[in-house]
Amino acid sequence: MTIHREGYKYITIATVLFALIAWLNQHFFIDILWVYWPIQLVFFLLWLWIVWFFRIPNRVMTQGANLVIAPADGKVVVIEETTETEYFKDKRLQVSIFMSPLNVHVNRSPIKGEVKYMKYHPGKYLVAWHPKSSTENERTTVVVGNEQTTLLMRQIAGALARRICYYVREGQPIKQNEEFGFIRFGSRVDIYFPIGTAIDVKIGQKVEGGVTVLAKMP
Repeated sequence: MTIHREGYKYITIATVLFALIAWLNQHFFIDILWVYWPIQLVFFLLWLWIVWFFRIPNRVMTQGANLVIAPADGKVVVIEETTETEYFKDKRLQVSIFMSPLNVHVNRSPIKGEVKYMKYHPGKYLVAWHPKSSTENERTTVVVGNEQTTLLMRQIAGALARRICYYVREGQPIKQNEEFGFIRFGSRVDIYFPIGTAIDVKIGQKVEGGVTVLAKMP
């Protein structure tokens, strides 16, 4: 396991704060054990969660030219036909993955190809499962295409996710499972497939980014 670069600042701040609180706790509450130990435990667990949030676990990635791999860890909360209005402007099959604050938050390209389109949209911070979060929340849209298919991924901020990070630009090549972004503290990723794509996951299923196969392309 390694730590994502987006976490360096937050882990440093959390470490300094924890050390300061531990020092103050030691000086003021060391003789009041029922106060001292809960304070130590609460702030240690908070520090540990921040470190855990920015983890990048060691994984054997799934690869295949005809496979569409999950771009994020989380739970599948939507599989439905919808109209995609930003890039395709037609009917698409939407699969949404909700990432809780406990999930790994690295976002990876589900296929190999070229970044056809990339745009950041400032916006609101509705809860990630809100029906309007796809169109009103802070979000980015990334379209990756190859000779077999073109997919749109949308990173969506949630009520806690106040920072979407993205690392790609239009026209650049991208490998399957290569990182294209990161979202801090709870969020959602939508993937838009061509209508008729046979989806290999179900509502409520937990998926792992870079590992779980979402669909097989012909």
